[in-house]
Amino acid sequence: MRLFLIAALASATSALAEGPAPDFANDSAWLCRPGRSDACAVPIAVTAVAANGTTRPDALPTPKMAPQIDCFYVYPTVSTDQTPNSDLVIDAAERNVARVQFAQMRQVCRPYAPMYRQVTLKGLRDAMTGQATTADRAMAYQDVAAAFAHYMKHDNQGRGVILYGHSQGSGVLKALIANEIEGKPAAAQVIAAWLPGTNVLVPEGKPVGGDFKVMPLCTAADQAGCILSWVTFRNTATPPASARFARTSQPGMKVACTNPAALRGGKAMMRAILPAGPSIVDNSTPVPVWASGASVTTPFVSLPGLLTGECIDEGGAQRLSIITNADSADPRTDEIGGDVIVAGQVQADWGLHLIDVNVALGDLLALAPAQAAAWSKLRQAAQ
Repeated sequence: MRLFLIAALASATSALAEGPAPDFANDSAWLCRPGRSDACAVPIAVTAVAANGTTRPDALPTPKMAPQIDCFYVYPTVSTDQTPNSDLVIDAAERNVARVQFAQMRQVCRPYAPMYRQVTLKGLRDAMTGQATTADRAMAYQDVAAAFAHYMKHDNQGRGVILYGHSQGSGVLKALIANEIEGKPAAAQVIAAWLPGTNVLVPEGKPVGGDFKVMPLCTAADQAGCILSWVTFRNTATPPASARFARTSQPGMKVACTNPAALRGGKAMMRAILPAGPSIVDNSTPVPVWASGASVTTPFVSLPGLLTGECIDEGGAQRLSIITNADSADPRTDEIGGDVIVAGQVQADWGLHLIDVNVALGDLLALAPAQAAAWSKLRQAAQ
């Protein structure tokens, strides 16, 4: 991981070509910050759709007037800029992903989300199709590292913080933890790191020692200073040998799987909070009819009892397996979406990547206060 910073320095010429690095002293360099009318201050109401088709408001955690903890969020690959790396202009794509994945967290923490020059969807597609690309992942890392350093110096003020990413964002945070947090003073402020949608490697049968040398995987809700990571697939789909997630070729290593709904293992009902409209990217998938005859007017929907999740290790692939408890006789939908679709074809190697976060969002909202309390208890004991 330390080599990542060397690569970042080597990319300085490329960074100049993409424009100046962000100045995180400027308000415009942040997608979300506390107390603003921004991408994280949007409506987040949820409608629960029961199996019998009836609907009711689904309560989110009561918002804290002055949350005692922070969340530092790095969004996934969503930029529609037609360059290998994105600019720093807040577009509809960035606003939408913050709405879908992060706005709800304002109920439990102060929201911080930096803009960064991420590898764009175009850059990702070029790499996937074998085309030449100048996409620079080190540039993305540099921006987030600078944002975190600014946050720690000017905003943190000794508060606990949850590091929260998805996909490319989780990958960047994985490097940030290895380079700038583990073994350094910032580690004392980290309540937990939530890193869905990327492969976090651990030695077989051990909770720590692969990608991270100090921070272990979380195995209980009342544990702090630990890592959550998972990649999501339907229980009916074994990740193919070419899968981007859930598999590793590194000897003795496994891909971490921590189910936010069942950190001790086993099956559990997932408290999914799904977008009632577009997902984190537009893949032309029709929005489901959540239940015949039901009207959903809120931006989010929950489907109590529909989804069960379990971390499994089968066929050489470690993943969060999602079971849809379907009943064709009831009026509620049995479709949840979440697949990556290219040219009308489901990409099996991605699994349910588009809903890695939302399939467990209700569980994360419940987990944040528990982990924060555990962190606070550890801090008090150390004083």
